[in-house]
Amino acid sequence: MRSETEGVAGRPSAAGSPRSGPAHPPTGRLSQERATMTESFTGGPLASFDSAGREQLSVLMDHGLTPASRVVDLGCGALRAGRWLIPVLDRGHYCGVEPNEAMLARGLKDFIDPDIVKIKQPRFSTNDQFDLSEFGTRFTHMLMRSVWTHASKRQIESSLDSFLKWSTPDAVLLTSVLPMRTGWKPWRWRPDYNGQEWVGISHESDQPGMVAHRMRWIRSACSTRRLRVCRLRREPLNGQHWLRITQDRPS
Repeated sequence: MRSETEGVAGRPSAAGSPRSGPAHPPTGRLSQERATMTESFTGGPLASFDSAGREQLSVLMDHGLTPASRVVDLGCGALRAGRWLIPVLDRGHYCGVEPNEAMLARGLKDFIDPDIVKIKQPRFSTNDQFDLSEFGTRFTHMLMRSVWTHASKRQIESSLDSFLKWSTPDAVLLTSVLPMRTGWKPWRWRPDYNGQEWVGISHESDQPGMVAHRMRWIRSACSTRRLRVCRLRREPLNGQHWLRITQDRPS
């Protein structure tokens, strides 16, 4: 489901604490043959697979992640973030949603230690409707890295509705967006996307692509649901900016 200019590296081999970061970060390099073989399953080239995973762990830590947190990773792909999160969360507290079953299977096979999976018991869904009902729990953190950069406005609204329905009152949604881009070079344009379909590689398409949405529209979609949105002051990774969304609770 998720796709950006990122690829893959070795597995984490042991658990760590969110307060101190992972105890044993991934090491090693894939051969060129394996890199080519895995690229279609990881959302892009290999160069920043590790850094993007660490970045997602880092931003969650900055927003109160503890072992007891319950995290849902929408568009978890080949476990780019999951391979960092599963070891540090309590048993059964990581849930991943990925409609691309081949991508998810590759992540479980190659990019996380099977002993960690056995111990931590992460749960997964392959639905493409942002439906979290099968997990039967409310989440403290919802992660959607490089999801809105492919989604239609209808799909973004569905994800916001899901956040409202399946989150705790103090939960945080962390998602990423690409800025709109205009100018005198049409081949560089990235206008406000108003199509109805997912854009980019997915379980239904092998065509790459990314989209942008007007920030004013995002604020409006959040406001109508009594949600607050703000852009985080973090360095963009692969051109994507983090947004934080929370429920607008009465003071």
